[in-house]
Amino acid sequence: MLASKNKVAVQATTWQNFKRLMSYAKPYKAGFVIAILGMLGYAGIDTLFFSQLQPLIDDGLTDANPNFMKWAPLFVIVCFIIRGICHFFGNYCLAWVGNNVVTDLRQNLFEHIMALPVTFHDKTSTGTLISKLTFDTEQVLNATSKALLTLVQQGAMVIGFLAVMFYNSWQLSAIFLLITPIIAIIVTVVSKRFRQVSKKIQNAMGEVTSAAEQTFNAHKVVLTFGGQKREFERFGQINKHNRQQRMKMVATKSFSVPLIQIIASFALAFVLYVANLESMKASLTPGIFITVITCMTMLLRPLKLLTTVNSDFQNGMAACVSIFAVLDQENEKDTGQQSLEKAKGTLAFEQVDFSYTNDEKLALTQLSFTANAGETVALVGRSGSGKSTASAILLRFYDATSGKVLIDGKDITSYKLKDLRAQFAYVSQQVVLFNDSIANNIAYGKPNASRDEIIAAAKSAHVIEFAENMADGIDTNIGDNGALLSGGQRQRVAIARALLCDAPFLILDEATSALDTESERHIQDALQVLQKDRTCIVIAHRLSTIENADKIIVMEQGKILEQGDHHTLLAKEGAYAKLHNFQFSE
Repeated sequence: MLASKNKVAVQATTWQNFKRLMSYAKPYKAGFVIAILGMLGYAGIDTLFFSQLQPLIDDGLTDANPNFMKWAPLFVIVCFIIRGICHFFGNYCLAWVGNNVVTDLRQNLFEHIMALPVTFHDKTSTGTLISKLTFDTEQVLNATSKALLTLVQQGAMVIGFLAVMFYNSWQLSAIFLLITPIIAIIVTVVSKRFRQVSKKIQNAMGEVTSAAEQTFNAHKVVLTFGGQKREFERFGQINKHNRQQRMKMVATKSFSVPLIQIIASFALAFVLYVANLESMKASLTPGIFITVITCMTMLLRPLKLLTTVNSDFQNGMAACVSIFAVLDQENEKDTGQQSLEKAKGTLAFEQVDFSYTNDEKLALTQLSFTANAGETVALVGRSGSGKSTASAILLRFYDATSGKVLIDGKDITSYKLKDLRAQFAYVSQQVVLFNDSIANNIAYGKPNASRDEIIAAAKSAHVIEFAENMADGIDTNIGDNGALLSGGQRQRVAIARALLCDAPFLILDEATSALDTESERHIQDALQVLQKDRTCIVIAHRLSTIENADKIIVMEQGKILEQGDHHTLLAKEGAYAKLHNFQFSE
């Protein structure tokens, strides 16, 4: 799906992408109109100023019109005042529009990424998405502000100078137009090159961000195993590739600008040659000649800027393609129509099969079991047996390939996604905490919780015991992903968060597998409080933690080998008994 969407985005023309980008500017059209008027006014004043060269030389300096020189000083001052005002409003208003457009686009992109299905996030690296959200949107800002400013302002100047030239001498000006097709061809070829290289630069930046993020997240592992040199070399290769792509852009830009100016110089040289012909001397005055030559010379700078800014514009358009490819991805499908305030607490899997995208092998095969309200069902088995996949299907991160999952006797696909997920509290071994206070982390699932409710949850989960010893108590900021807390403390915060949610279902995914004895004792006490009056799905390797479960399901390669309570399964002397004997043999 991603490939097909990308293909559609790539097939869109530059003009279509630009129109789509400009649709974000509709709320700011007043500022955009003022910016355009300011830019045109700036170019118009410059054109007007140079149009007065001919009367200045032919009338003013020869005393043919004494009044001209009398008003010339005032004319210069007024022109530059108006020019300055136009410059301010043109630049400021366009920057205002551009920054608002990019802010809205970035917000839209962020919200859309969060609304995409888990399958999209599974196959797209976080670093790549961050690069789109930061680097690519900055390229769009350049396209909507700097590039558009130059295109409109300098483009208007080119038209203005050409108009002045043709007004004074269409014969000499026509010579200059002979180079227009050549310049158009060069700009077309260069634009295509700019866009290709820009796309490669964006991909390279995604690789840089992804590599950095992966290494920084694994900082302790890298240090422990002495992998610094390997990571330096890996990042160096990626960084070098990024530099090479950028230098290709510089080379293209550096070649195209002087090439266009050299071609323009041939036209200028030919104009000088033609102006020296006897047939032309009769119709040329010093003022006309100086005006045409000056305008031709002044045209070189706008042509240079237009060629240079083309790279920024193409960068922005390539960034638009990259961003729109993500925005064109379909949101997570919410087909449910039925609301669910609070479930009664029964769930069932009925003949559930599931396979991951592009994987022919089934991760779950004919999975069937029930959990009544208030019961604890434990899923045990080796890694890769399908335990966590079953919990992910419960939350509809993935949909079953076939079969049904029922809550209170109804298929979970009939419930609204938000309502369905609100029925679950989730505690895993890999706790995710935010760079915020302990209190706000506890209240994450219930942001409107009162202070007393937060404290009560913190006490029940034994969070208060360590929070009281911290600088600001439960208002202490715990750093990125709870970096200032130990593993056991982070688990207790996660349990407090689940307690405060007060959801009818609880999923415990290896919640105590990596803890020391003291931490496990505290957490087991907290879990007993958490599991009370809730239907619990416990995923565990350590069988000591699930001996009191109402039902234990032993899984292997996505299938149920056996199920029953602890004593029943031990008496069977089957797979569970073997696992139990292996763990407790010592």
